[in-house]
Amino acid sequence: MAASLPFSSPNYVNLPLHLAQFPVILPGGISFSRCKYELISRKLLVLERSWVPRNHIRCFAEEEGAGEIVSRDGDDEDVPIAEVIDQGFSNGAVGSQRIVNAGDSSLSLGIRDPIYEVVEVMSNGIVSTRKINRRNLLKSSGLRPRDIRSVDPSLWLTNSMPSLLVREYAILLNLGSLRAIAMQERVYIFNYNRKGGKAFIDALLPRLNPKNVNGGPSMPFVLEVVEAALHSRIQRLERRLMDLEPSVQALLEVLPNRLTGIILEELRTSKQTLVELGSRAGALKQMLLDMLEDTHEIRRICVLGRNCTLKKNDEIECAVPSEKEIAEEEEEEIEMLLENYLQRCESCHGQAERLLDSAKEMEDSIAVNLSSRRLEVSRVELLLQVGTFCVAVGALIAGIFGMNLRSYLEEHMFAFWLTTGGIFVGAVIGFFLMYSYLRKRKIL
Repeated sequence: MAASLPFSSPNYVNLPLHLAQFPVILPGGISFSRCKYELISRKLLVLERSWVPRNHIRCFAEEEGAGEIVSRDGDDEDVPIAEVIDQGFSNGAVGSQRIVNAGDSSLSLGIRDPIYEVVEVMSNGIVSTRKINRRNLLKSSGLRPRDIRSVDPSLWLTNSMPSLLVREYAILLNLGSLRAIAMQERVYIFNYNRKGGKAFIDALLPRLNPKNVNGGPSMPFVLEVVEAALHSRIQRLERRLMDLEPSVQALLEVLPNRLTGIILEELRTSKQTLVELGSRAGALKQMLLDMLEDTHEIRRICVLGRNCTLKKNDEIECAVPSEKEIAEEEEEEIEMLLENYLQRCESCHGQAERLLDSAKEMEDSIAVNLSSRRLEVSRVELLLQVGTFCVAVGALIAGIFGMNLRSYLEEHMFAFWLTTGGIFVGAVIGFFLMYSYLRKRKIL
């Protein structure tokens, strides 16, 4: 029985191919016969979305050798279709196939290209707000898609650690709320409405204004951007620490003599802020230490934007000897720059740690004070319990005499005073006996 291969889509030619009589020859010169129908028919179904039958399919009879040309109705254009490239049919096995769509040079995955709203600061001080998608951002900066992760605003929580990444044509800055991409002539600032972005812009623009800097920036634009970013970040940490230090000192003077709920809450919030400041300053300090220890990254900053390359031994090789001298001088300046901000960051981190240690010691002192107060309260409570027990014994005796039974003591005049005095004396003697026993056992 002859097998047939139908195309049910309206864009295809409904052509039953009787493989018992015809071999099928595709435009690439690939032919198959009846024995390979089961294998090749499954692979032809994969072409349902990319197969455009604008070329002709030629079917030749094996016996007569006559050929018939079958084409789609109403389509006379000679447009290339998808090519199926088969790397040979040997021993009944089907070779690897590749589908190439000649009408589309790029593969569309249906992924939405994100659009970033950034502030662009040029090297001449011109500031503008623009929207740029990821593809154009990668083309203009020469970065790779994985490089954008460190500055992507949507990855705010996952990329909170500070970083300074040096690439071939750009430097990526991630300093908390400041995220930017610095290039040779411009810098893109993400999250420019946050405090970090505003402080960075305020620190960068005066450096690019010729009126304030004797004819223009004294360093390359990229280094100006890096210094402004570090300056704005560390200055914010120093200001927060200077604002917090007087309040912490005042709390340490008041405590532990004055323990109120308001003062304890202020101590808790101050301690939480110090922990946050210390962690941020420590992370920034570690980043600067790593940069200073890695001379390769520093030299990559020096050759950024120059006709220079780095050899395997991290030696700078430039086409012009003067550029090499300038790059070596900039390497020293970068090291001094990083060392300066590292010292400021260490000072800020050390001060935050000292205040935090003082706050922790004050908490320990408060805990000891409260423990002593609780001990005094417990002693008084125990004494009251002992006194209550002794009085309860006397009340028991009074209750016994209060029963409506005759004991013949009520007939004597001295019986009331004798019983009352005995109850008081017994309660006092019982209290002192219990107190001496508790003191002997070191309970009180």
